[in-house]
Amino acid sequence: MNKITCAFISVLRQSNKSYSSATLLGRQLSYKSDLSLDKIYPNARLQIYTPPPPPPLSNGDKFNGYIPMDKLEVTYSRSSGPGGQHVNTVNTKVDIRFKLAEAEWIPAKTREKLLRVLANKLNKDGYYFIKSDLTRSQQMNLADALEKLRSIIRAQEVEPTGPSEETLEKLRRRQERAARQRLQLKRDRAQVKADRQAPSGVDF
Repeated sequence: MNKITCAFISVLRQSNKSYSSATLLGRQLSYKSDLSLDKIYPNARLQIYTPPPPPPLSNGDKFNGYIPMDKLEVTYSRSSGPGGQHVNTVNTKVDIRFKLAEAEWIPAKTREKLLRVLANKLNKDGYYFIKSDLTRSQQMNLADALEKLRSIIRAQEVEPTGPSEETLEKLRRRQERAARQRLQLKRDRAQVKADRQAPSGVDF
């Protein structure tokens, strides 16, 4: 132990003040930040908690974002691209696959749309693949792949909306203006051609 640490411990032993960010445990000095979780959230439960799955979907429900991991086949492999020695030693690339036709956690109507839209991306066994090698973290790549899957599912649940009356009126006026400009150009061109003709019925 160096001299500075010994001197600091002796000062703490002799002082009667209470330090909020430093506690003395025998001869070892333990530091605790004022920004620790138990001080920021004094009444919070700091243990990791996994919420229970939502109730089963009915026919009219939309996708709630819950993806059961036991229904997916997740594999990890070594990622390609730059990254130094770390990229060749850790399996950070994530590949997710599942049978789309048997995915009961996706609403029936949305699943039918996905089967039509993703028909060319399914293999012969009906599996759909999603991969992610965005980062050098396995867990972050897994989260990225799951978010890709959620985005694909939710994109099929967006109902297409037609243009508003204001937009239709703007389009109609634009078409009318374009038609008037086209006719005016034709008249101007016809006048130019008429001016090029030689005068008729004039004696020199």
